[in-house]
Amino acid sequence: MSGHSKWNNIKRKKEKADGAKAKIFTKLGRELAVAVKEGGSADPASNSRLKDCIAKAKAANVPNDNIERIIKRAAGEGSTATYEDITYEGYGPSGVAVIVETLTDNRNRTAADVRHAFDKFGGNLGTNGCVSFMFKQKGVIVIEREGLEEDDVMGDALEAGASDFSVDEDVFEVTTEPLDFSAVREELENKGYSFVSAELEMVPDTYTSIEDPEVAQKMQKMLDLLEDNDDVQNVWHNWDAPEDAEEE
Repeated sequence: MSGHSKWNNIKRKKEKADGAKAKIFTKLGRELAVAVKEGGSADPASNSRLKDCIAKAKAANVPNDNIERIIKRAAGEGSTATYEDITYEGYGPSGVAVIVETLTDNRNRTAADVRHAFDKFGGNLGTNGCVSFMFKQKGVIVIEREGLEEDDVMGDALEAGASDFSVDEDVFEVTTEPLDFSAVREELENKGYSFVSAELEMVPDTYTSIEDPEVAQKMQKMLDLLEDNDDVQNVWHNWDAPEDAEEE
């Protein structure tokens, strides 16, 4: 896979999710509800966005009962919540490019919260397009290596239509073009693979390092504050963070 490995970021997100299941379930529940409404169907067979959201929720260990309950509630007449999809862009400390994807029922509250996170830790919230040109959207599927042969997984992934494949620490990373993501994920799922992570991501073209530990700590705190916000669905950035950044 070209570029810097994303596994450290995925692993950190997974560890945070494991430690705060209620919060991650809330975020994914909101995403499932929006997928039902915008996709026009509670049937994943005819709603590809919902199907992808279900796969993402399962990778995050959301119980099937929770997923079914959220979908039924979103499809029912009693569901009145309306969420708006808003993306913010800006720079963190040391010029790290940051994209914040949100689903909100109150854009003023969310805008204020996101701006506060940038301002508090030396970042700068910018205008739409100020950093997104540094990223490309890709489908990223992460599979645990344990018990699997590299050649077999690579063969299955490329046969399914993946554009790239790599080995990173204890996982395999499968990359797809955005339009191929659903088909590749479904094909691998049908072959019996389970995923650590499976979603469309904003992957940076290049990465930025932070040499000063104090500045790195500010960057980490800014990311944590953003990710802890219920309105924030995803935070993408081009920080080449060390594995122990969160502990520092």
